[in-house]
Amino acid sequence: MRGCSTPAELTSGERAALRLYGAAMTLLRPLLRAKLRRRGRAEPGYLHAVEERFGHYDGAPSGGWLWVHAVSLGETRAAALWVRVLQQRRPDLRILWTHGTATGRAEGQRHLRPQDAQAWLPWDDPVSVRRFLAHWQPRLGVLMETEVWPALVQGCRAAGVPLWLVNARLNAVSLRRAQRLRLLAGPAYRGLGGVLAQTEDDAARLRALGAPVRAVTGNVKFDLPWQPEPWAAARRWRDAWRAFTGRPVLALASSREGEEAAWLAAWRRAAPAWPQPRPLWLIVPRHPQRFDEVHARLAQAGLRVLRRSRLGPWEGEARWPAEAAQADVLLGDSVGEMAGYYALADLALIGGSFAPLGGQNLIEAAACACPVVLGPHTFNFAEAAQAALEEGAARRAEDFDAALHVARGWLADPAALQAAREAARTLLRRHGGASARTVAAVLDAWDAIAAPAGVSAPAAAPQSA
Repeated sequence: MRGCSTPAELTSGERAALRLYGAAMTLLRPLLRAKLRRRGRAEPGYLHAVEERFGHYDGAPSGGWLWVHAVSLGETRAAALWVRVLQQRRPDLRILWTHGTATGRAEGQRHLRPQDAQAWLPWDDPVSVRRFLAHWQPRLGVLMETEVWPALVQGCRAAGVPLWLVNARLNAVSLRRAQRLRLLAGPAYRGLGGVLAQTEDDAARLRALGAPVRAVTGNVKFDLPWQPEPWAAARRWRDAWRAFTGRPVLALASSREGEEAAWLAAWRRAAPAWPQPRPLWLIVPRHPQRFDEVHARLAQAGLRVLRRSRLGPWEGEARWPAEAAQADVLLGDSVGEMAGYYALADLALIGGSFAPLGGQNLIEAAACACPVVLGPHTFNFAEAAQAALEEGAARRAEDFDAALHVARGWLADPAALQAAREAARTLLRRHGGASARTVAAVLDAWDAIAAPAGVSAPAAAPQSA
């Protein structure tokens, strides 16, 4: 196999488990179609090119791709950071982007060049995977962060396609789950061509599953550039808000199901004693399909809610509607505007960390110089969370009651809040550089692969399969 490492042979138990897994995933295809139809009612992007999910792609097969899989929005943005560096060094390389979510695919569309292509990653059954590989014939595959699938890995090995996992992370909970499914997880992780881990702890857990960890390269998300245009535009809206109402803006960013209710209960306890003027709460649900649900919950609780979709673009004139003055909550019902939301806020509570979900990425907040309050559950971004706490860009709270206490204290001490903003900028400077290290390793892997006989790269490819 060209460029593939040779892991230990599969045991009879692993072979049997993989056969059963493949059969089960094949039988579950109708459930995937039903799920896509259901999701598509809220997010039409899920109804686009559905047959690609089963390995059916338009156009003639072509080869020689550098295939980058970024499942959702966050992974796609992270991949774009190192892909941008790679394209500067090797502008001739053609990138095949694959995704699993509508938000990921929409974000990936923004990064396509004329010679690049985009498709859905197939459902993880053997036949769909073989069709995908036969159509695209990638020379090297690069998965982002956690996307290791048994049939995909085995299919790539059978086709001789080296498959790397970069910016890789694996928390203790996921390790225990994988160890319980060791007959599937073992072949999947051992079958990778190489792994670049975010941290030494991630590397140790990945090695425990047999993954071939080549290096610890850090987290590419720390290379997120400061975005002056949306930042400055959103700050104009914040300045206009202050002039209009004199109220601070506190965010609950990337909130997950159940967290809005817990926040609401804590806010009802804290609000009577909160000093005037009370803040405007900016609540940004993590998943777009929950925008209407969260709006209804807040309105039923008696809160006056203004939706982001009622405002103009950040780049336009900062004019708040008259009803904004009485609003309790600004609902962030848009996708791709987190930089603007963090710039609008004085500080943010990070969603996913107040429920046992592992937390959401805080680095984008740091890139916008927005201090954050973290809940107790940050195992998905443990190193970034610890670094932010040590730098002074974040504070920890055990629950929403404690988080509101921290937020109130920060607002009462402008000098401390400004110091936290400066600490956020320092955090990115100290931990950057992972993108360059990732690119160096990916190009080494690419150059180590002999181009298959008879495959020549066409001058251009369609932007979307």
